Amino acid sequence: MKMTFFGAVEEVTGSRYLIENEGTKILVDCGFFQGKGSIERNQEPFPVDASSIEAIVLTHAHIDHTGYIPALVKNGFKGKIYCSKATYALCAILLVDSGFLQQQAVAKINKKRGPKKPAIKPLYTQAEAERSLHFFQTVEYDTDISIGKSLTFRLISSGHILGASFVILSDGKETLTFSGDLGRPNQLLMKAPPYVKHTDYLVLESTYGNRLHGTGDPIQALGKVVQKTVAKGGMLIIPVFAVGRAQAILYCLYQLQQQKAMPDIPVFLDSPMAIKVNNLYCRFQDEHKLSASLCNKIFASVKYTPTVQESKAIDHAQPPAIIVAGSGMADGGRAAYHFEHFISDKKNTILFVGYQAEGTLGRDLIDGTKKVNMYGKWYKVRATIKSIDLFSAHSDYNEVLQWLTHFEQPPQKTFLTHGDLESAQSLKKKIEERFGWSVIIPTYSASFDLD
Repeated sequence: MKMTFFGAVEEVTGSRYLIENEGTKILVDCGFFQGKGSIERNQEPFPVDASSIEAIVLTHAHIDHTGYIPALVKNGFKGKIYCSKATYALCAILLVDSGFLQQQAVAKINKKRGPKKPAIKPLYTQAEAERSLHFFQTVEYDTDISIGKSLTFRLISSGHILGASFVILSDGKETLTFSGDLGRPNQLLMKAPPYVKHTDYLVLESTYGNRLHGTGDPIQALGKVVQKTVAKGGMLIIPVFAVGRAQAILYCLYQLQQQKAMPDIPVFLDSPMAIKVNNLYCRFQDEHKLSASLCNKIFASVKYTPTVQESKAIDHAQPPAIIVAGSGMADGGRAAYHFEHFISDKKNTILFVGYQAEGTLGRDLIDGTKKVNMYGKWYKVRATIKSIDLFSAHSDYNEVLQWLTHFEQPPQKTFLTHGDLESAQSLKKKIEERFGWSVIIPTYSASFDLD
């Protein structure tokens, strides 16, 4: 086998790994680049002829692992896209939404450019994203699937998000394991990742290769923020990602209600995508820790606001109340619109429950900015800005090292991806010092013969 890295190297997005064996080419993951300069990078031609790729195998549905699929299909890919059933269900939501958002963004840009300049086009449209779904083929966990002359793969449920999987490839001689995003051993909702005891080669994420997560009870931590906001008679706005984080927050709020640790106040879920994902949690009940009964009770305790009109009406609700809204970094979605109404009132609280990337509104607020520009208007920041670092679905470096202890013998090589260079270098040093393994931090387009 030959493996070439076309993304997620020395950075945390753009997962794209090309595997070649006896004339067969496949991709493991086909993700979007995100962050600064990502629009231009995603527009660049794919390094390999799309029509020459026989199949794509997905670790999970997050856009940085799947977002480029409709573009690859648009440019000639005609093979099969293999994934778990839950990953397909999520992709049917996330990819279509990605196409819709691109159309919206391009429409705004073209309006500013004016009719005299050539209109720019999105990388793909909502309709093109929907078309790409016809190429998906779901597979069961722990089942060997053949591709080409001699490649086989199987998916092992990995506990990061719904449908997330380890991908284990084999050419009949060597095995190559992709961790995807490695879930944590003690998440609120998702099951712990299983241990892998043997692989010849390992591609391992290093997102938190130099960091440890906070300690403490996330339910109690959230409860304190709720109680302080309620005591002030204010509104609590919690920006969230639709997959995983929204459901974890709703679970915590439900537990607080059951424990009588918060008053009976309205909880609004203001994210059409998160509402759809909630339904998947109840559908794929075997993927997580919640019973069917508890799953239904949690989501029934929340007021859904799927339409724009319902979302706007929240801003006139009687406080105190809680608004759980997209997106997680407040750089888009409905959360930012609610900020316009609530960010300048000291009675209110804005709570971030995930990592805030450089350049996002969420990061600016966490860093203490005193005023923000939203939709062309400046607002003073008088609301309390809080953050809780207890909800990550990625293993930190201690949890990664603990997972690695269960290998019965060292992989011949371990490749660190999905982490910035500093994180990858830190994790490389830790693995080498503790286990004595051969660890490589690949660069873009680097190829390796796995013999």
